[in-house]
Amino acid sequence: MINVINRRIKRLTDRKGRFILVPMDHGLTNGPLDGIVDIRETVAKLSGSGVTGFILHKGMARYVIQNLEDEALIIHLSAGNALSPHQNRKRIITTVEEAISLGADAVSVHVNIGNEDDSDMLSDFGEVVSEAHSLGIPVLAMMYARGEKIANQFDPEYIAIIARVADEVGADIVKVYYTGDQESFRKVVKGVRIPVVIAGGPKTDSEEKFLQMVRGAMISGAAGISIGRNIWQSPDPRKTVHKIIEIMEEIEK
Repeated sequence: MINVINRRIKRLTDRKGRFILVPMDHGLTNGPLDGIVDIRETVAKLSGSGVTGFILHKGMARYVIQNLEDEALIIHLSAGNALSPHQNRKRIITTVEEAISLGADAVSVHVNIGNEDDSDMLSDFGEVVSEAHSLGIPVLAMMYARGEKIANQFDPEYIAIIARVADEVGADIVKVYYTGDQESFRKVVKGVRIPVVIAGGPKTDSEEKFLQMVRGAMISGAAGISIGRNIWQSPDPRKTVHKIIEIMEEIEK
């Protein structure tokens, strides 16, 4: 199954092995945010732009699967809602088999470490990895340090730990926040043997600041990005993707 998983991981990258992923799973947590009110419209704007894959919940995936060009489909299995009194608790709402039936090339799981429910999420995570790998499907782990024990979720030490947790459990790709500086993020990347992609987090107040974050992460060894709001809430999402790719190309020279 390893060869099958590796072939599918390549499906998530461009020809140079870079991940340019756009998550649009936010609606289940926060409702119809600007930029993803109409998922079909958002995908249409970005399809063919250089994006290598879209991350969607199963309900939204059914609307766009037939319209994808060369982009991969990642079905997100975890869910939680901002109205819940336990916002940090993510539950599995979709099986790997169901994701495959919808055309998924990979699945993703969200795990928050540092709260009273993290052991349950880790257990769910482990079960997903076992099921996915038995079926030849790669797993993207979205790892965050959030909860009662966490004072600063961008703390480089925390991010290094949660990235390693993903690798230890068996994820094929890990998504974490950029630590804010190249030296500390290099330690995050060196602490695992799987590709590291960066999360975009909340919409930044300037495109320049956002692109500086992408540049710093790529210089530090990130394998790519998994960024939502800073792409689909930008005035010109396709142009933003092109700027990200330009940064990647420049760094590789």
